[in-house]
Parts: sequence; C-alpha cells; structure tokens
Amino acid sequence: MKKILKVALVATAAIAALGAQAQDYPAKDKTVTLVVPFTAGGPTDRVARDLAEALRKPLGANVVVDNTAGAGSSIGAARVARATPDGYTLLLNHIGMSTMPALYRKLSFSVPNDFEYLGMVNDVPMTLIARPNIPANNMKELTAWIGQNKGKINLGNAGLGAASHLCGLMFQNAMQVEMTTVPYKGTAPAITDLIGGQIDLLCDQTTNTTSQIEGKKVKAFAVTTSKRLTTPALKDLPTLAESGLKNFEVTIWHGLYAPKGTPADVTKKINDALKVALKDPDFIKKQEALGAVVVTDKRVEPAEHKKFVQAEIDKWGAVIKAAGTYAD
Repeated sequence: MKKILKVALVATAAIAALGAQAQDYPAKDKTVTLVVPFTAGGPTDRVARDLAEALRKPLGANVVVDNTAGAGSSIGAARVARATPDGYTLLLNHIGMSTMPALYRKLSFSVPNDFEYLGMVNDVPMTLIARPNIPANNMKELTAWIGQNKGKINLGNAGLGAASHLCGLMFQNAMQVEMTTVPYKGTAPAITDLIGGQIDLLCDQTTNTTSQIEGKKVKAFAVTTSKRLTTPALKDLPTLAESGLKNFEVTIWHGLYAPKGTPADVTKKINDALKVALKDPDFIKKQEALGAVVVTDKRVEPAEHKKFVQAEIDKWGAVIKAAGTYAD
C-alpha cells in the first residue's frame, strides 16, 4: 500500500511540474534552440534564421539556430526526437520529413509518431531548367527532344534525398523516360555543370535557380506549382501540369516540430507565436526575396500540418519505392 501511495505521489508531482513548466514557458533565462538539419548558408538555414528572428518577440524568448547536418536531415531530426520535450529544442525541416521514411529503411525514430507538429512555415516552388545550348525553347520542343534522346540524357541533382533528386525522380516517372542521374554534393556544383553543358537537365527550387534564369545562364522550361508564379523572372513559365504532366506538383515546404510529449500548453504557445511570426511584414518580405511563399492556409494548425505531412509521406514513398533508390 505504501509503495502504491509513493508511486501515486511521484506521478502527481510530475504532472504538477509539467503544468508549472507549461505556465512558465518560456523562462526568461532560457534560450529556445531551433535545430536545422542542414549546413549553414543553405536555403533551409536562411529560412530558419529569418524565422528565429520573427519568433523572438511573440514567443518572448531568444531563439538561436543550431545546424546539425547529415544523412538527408535524419541526424538533426533524430536529435530533436530524442530531446527533452520541454519546448526548448525545436526542429525546422523541409520536405525531407516526408521522404525519410522511404529513403531510410532503418530510421531510429518515427516521423508520424515521435514529433509534435507545430505548423507549416512556407512553400518554395521549383523550376525545370536545362543547359543553355539545349536545342529546345519550350516544353513542347523539350518533350520532343527527350523522346528523341532516350538513354542519352543526364539529369543532375544535389545529392540523394535532395529536393532536386526527388523532383527528378517524379519527372522521370511522369515522362516515362529513364535518365542517367548525376548526384552532386550540393546544388552549386550541379548548376555550375549545367551552365557548362556537362549535364542536360536539373529540377531545383527557385531559391537556387531564379538568379541563373534572370541572367540567362540556363534555359527555363516550367514550374512545378499548380498555378503559374508571379515572380517577374518566372511569370511566363508554364506549369508542368498544363504542359501535359497531369497532377505534377512539387514544392519544398518547411514545417516546425517539437519532441513528442511536449506539453500541450507549450505547443500552443509556440503555435500562437508562429502564427504571429508568419504575419510579420519583414519575415514575409525576406521569404519573398528567397522565392518562398509564406503559408496562410489551414496548415498553420498542428493537426492540418500533420495531415499534410502524412499525405506527402504517402506520395513520396510511392515515388521512391518505384525508383528503388534508398539511402541505406
């Protein structure tokens, strides 16, 4: 009886501690760490640093970015999944959250079950671009050229699991043409070789391609969004869907996560702060400069965020399994 009473008292104390922790969050003397599972200076890191700045005031805490890169974002994600669920260690990740379950068959964590979903941040469109001397000037001509050169086409990407790799897989499936994929260690060397004519095609996000398109260093053929973009350099590009590849839509989205078990009062405070940050004019301006669109739809709600990611897991799982390409 004494043992049962002792266990009950311990449990009651733990619940009370969590309640107090939630009420006091964030403590004035503590810093919130925003883990970015990629190297500093890349597109996701830039989004994270802009978001950290926008979150500081509404959250009432200093927010610092910590880069934990490697293994297609799985190392940083694993770090957050194992972190103390107190709201002081968060994760900002992109589409990799939906591709890891298929790319890595032995993950140490579960994407659907080991995180609290806090809301989506932005969407980044992608563009289909080609070497500048390719003998095609629009999607109709490019489609014909691809058909005439089966088995000879080199399709670059920024590495296994990168957004450009995933878009390339989907493009090959949609075109029903197998291409020679050429993985690079990042987007910069891939674009350099595309400009130099060493590879033929590349599908990558606007944060990396817009300046190259504006400078006419590459040829641009289409965007991967459901509607045409309004960005001056890209506004005349058709969507791949209207070019004949039905239901072809790929955006590089970013979402915010906390370790599973983070108190509901704490996750609500973070979500409330996120909603304020996403309406910050300065944050919106910085995202527009990156070619990103700040999320304003229902995916800012945790439940809708999780629902969206699960749909993306299902979509990309099918694409990756069809290609038979894995990271482990």
